[in-house]
Amino acid sequence: MKILATFVLVTNLSLIHGMVIAANPPHILLIMTDDMGWQDLHCQGNPVLRTPHIDQLAKQGVRFTTAYAASPVCSPTRAALITGLAPARLHVTQHGADIPQFWPEDRTIQPPISTGRLSLKETTLAERLKLKGYSTGFFGKWHLGRTEDFWPTNHGFDVNMGGCGFGGPPTYFDPYRIPTLKPRKPGEYLTDRLADETIAFLQRQKDQPMFVCFWTYNPHYPFEAPEDLIPYYQGKEGPGLKNPVYGGQIEATDRAIGRVLSELERLNIRDETLVIFTSDNGGWMGATDNRPLRAGKGYLYEGGLRVPLIIRWPGVTNAGEVIDTPVVSMDLTATILEAAGVCLPPNETLDGLSLRPLLEENEFSRDSLFFHYPHYAFHKDNRPGSVIRQGHHKLILRYDDNSTELYDLQNDPAETNNLVESKPEQAAKLEQQLRTWLAEQNAGIPTSRK
Repeated sequence: MKILATFVLVTNLSLIHGMVIAANPPHILLIMTDDMGWQDLHCQGNPVLRTPHIDQLAKQGVRFTTAYAASPVCSPTRAALITGLAPARLHVTQHGADIPQFWPEDRTIQPPISTGRLSLKETTLAERLKLKGYSTGFFGKWHLGRTEDFWPTNHGFDVNMGGCGFGGPPTYFDPYRIPTLKPRKPGEYLTDRLADETIAFLQRQKDQPMFVCFWTYNPHYPFEAPEDLIPYYQGKEGPGLKNPVYGGQIEATDRAIGRVLSELERLNIRDETLVIFTSDNGGWMGATDNRPLRAGKGYLYEGGLRVPLIIRWPGVTNAGEVIDTPVVSMDLTATILEAAGVCLPPNETLDGLSLRPLLEENEFSRDSLFFHYPHYAFHKDNRPGSVIRQGHHKLILRYDDNSTELYDLQNDPAETNNLVESKPEQAAKLEQQLRTWLAEQNAGIPTSRK
């Protein structure tokens, strides 16, 4: 009777928190590429790029057509994904520290302070999962603090290979000059090395639950790819490809991911592993072609925010399914925690929702998505602002002149027709909701320079 009573109590407590504790929690492989645009996969409709392994993952799992990064630049999305909290709440809203070289001389506003580092006070996925008995490994780009105090092993990871304060690698060829990745073989390609380290971790830890982050530096600048992958893309420049070397970088990324996924099969743990694949922001326009979406990295238009997302969760996802429902980075955090049976304390919350109801029953209830990028990007060509997406409408609030833009994404995904003048009531309603959300988040807002 005592055993039965304990089981009932645990079950009831888990239901109170909205999550059922998994009897056999899955391994979790979280793959995130850097600057990979929404159109940078063949399965997303790119006619030039070769990405057979990621395409195969999409056939085996669910592909999302309207997935959003938490921010149009890298560090805020990384902080949001690893904590489940919105960048505005975290006050991590810029790609690294916001520094004067990002600011146009003729600006009329001053961006708020953003250190670009993830506070040690925040609780990460790795820390929560370690409490559930998970072994945690990080492989790749971190970019959430310049000093070692803020690197992965101080945020819950048992192993860190490659994660540091760098936004991009000095080079993709060994010696990489990355402080957390010792040279091994001169000329070796970085993404292949990170795949090797990921595979070695899988082999060592396969008999206990694993949380593995394979966060590639690719296809972020610099333009460097394995020599054998470049010739195929030469002469194919045009829609879908700007640079043959970039095409090689994408294919090198796919090849490395394919090796990691194949290792799950070889170790006979594929059916025990939740795999999530995504990117940290939209593609940089200097490297890739985001059309039909507008703009790219650093912009609050769809090209800067929308990213690839594929989920393969054995027993939960349906093979080959395509979902159009808008989702965001923090939803992945909530999904992982539910899969692992992690219940948050009553005084804690996330800014995302578990995708399990959507994956299993096509049920998902959320009113709005919000984005906050009050900074100038490295290219200085964007306008600081914030966004609300509600239904198929999207409103952008600009801080340099307090103007707004309203788009109907269902009929105008390229954001060519500003509807503010034709739908003033809709714009005013969304603007008020956005400003209310910003106040609730205590978001950093630019100030006037006048």
